[in-house]
Amino acid sequence: MSNMAERKVLLITGAARRIGAAIATLFHSRGYDVIVHFNQSGQQAHDLVNGFNVQRPNSAMCLQADLCAVSQVHDLAAAAIAWRGRVDVLINNASRFYPGTIGSVDEAAWDDLIGSNLKGGFFLAQALAPSLRERRGSIINMTDIHADGGRKDYPAYSIAKAGVKMMTKALARELAPQVRVNGISPGAILWPEDDQSDKEQSDEQRAIVRDIALQRMGSCEEIAATAWYLAEEAPYITGQTIRVDGGRTQGDSFIPINL
Repeated sequence: MSNMAERKVLLITGAARRIGAAIATLFHSRGYDVIVHFNQSGQQAHDLVNGFNVQRPNSAMCLQADLCAVSQVHDLAAAAIAWRGRVDVLINNASRFYPGTIGSVDEAAWDDLIGSNLKGGFFLAQALAPSLRERRGSIINMTDIHADGGRKDYPAYSIAKAGVKMMTKALARELAPQVRVNGISPGAILWPEDDQSDKEQSDEQRAIVRDIALQRMGSCEEIAATAWYLAEEAPYITGQTIRVDGGRTQGDSFIPINL
């Protein structure tokens, strides 16, 4: 894929760090040109893109947008298409994550969690649908095992991720046969960035690992490998959500640990 005009293009949201950065890194290493979307993590996004461009000049760029604002989502889609004239794979990875117990969730938190996890991804997919159809491309939506069972004290987040799972099914039908749409449902991959004490966090973490069949945490690289599989190696899979959770969930069952 040395010819720039022939290289496929990935747009991944929330890609400056953590799982998003791991996915962007894998796709770039395998020949994709990569558009790294960010909202607030500008320095990390630029550092990641600069590293990609050192490896292969003009192979990456970053774009800022608040996915809760549809006008900015439209601008993001337009700028992505303008860069190379194409988007072959869209990965809706961006997410906001924080608690809100019943009685404490206000409209701003609801709009933020639904907007960042669900609304932005839908309108981005809609805006990019013509290019994705032309390229016979793929959409991958990042959901969560809590889309199936819900996480206590995180009702709005859990509802948003359940919506992402249904969006995957709905868009798979709407965009077929040209575009495949699938989801990834990670289990315990990275611990949340919160203010628990070290002891509280370690006790909870040990309890969670005990309930994972494979008896270990997953890695960002394992999520990235699943994304690559769905984008490049699964031409007859669409409308599916793959759980990458080490066996923490079995079928439709869910182990109700609070992470």
